[in-house]
Amino acid sequence: MLHLKLPTDPRWANLAEKNIADILIDHAYCEQKAATMGISLIVEYCEKTALVETISPIVAEEWAHFEQVLAEMKKRNIKLGKARKDEYVNQLMTHQIKGNSADVRLLDKLIICALIEARSCERFKMLWQNHQDEGLRNFYYDFMVSEAGHYTTFTNLARVYFSKEQFDKRWQEFLVIEAQIINGLEVRNDRFH
Repeated sequence: MLHLKLPTDPRWANLAEKNIADILIDHAYCEQKAATMGISLIVEYCEKTALVETISPIVAEEWAHFEQVLAEMKKRNIKLGKARKDEYVNQLMTHQIKGNSADVRLLDKLIICALIEARSCERFKMLWQNHQDEGLRNFYYDFMVSEAGHYTTFTNLARVYFSKEQFDKRWQEFLVIEAQIINGLEVRNDRFH
């Protein structure tokens, strides 16, 4: 369903479980950044009614997720700490079309959002299937389901504004780019991506 060309290294789930505090901190910031990215899309493309109406509820949901992660951290006496640089997302962003019109750039932005949601869904699934803490397994299951929905929403939204041929071509290009990025990143126990 997610179409990712390279799965996450299976060691990641084991490493993440051993360092759950850092994973939760990074997860919180991922949710905050997802809400911010959605707001940015709405501001930049405010004239696109379908986009605004589709992304507004996602922004609210991402912010609610941020609050849920903060609550989970509070239960575990984990402080938020500073945000970390997200190498995965930053590398994806370097492959956006530069210049050109805002409409042309929109396709890349929607695809990048979809890929981030797909990779997050895959990693939540790994945590859900592999974590020893039943409470966290349930916690991550809910996030997995949500991210799968967001992935589908962003790909469907791209198809509203772009032809099948435009979407399919750029999607396939980005799937290869995303796999290369994943392959080049170190497997770390303190990052969600």
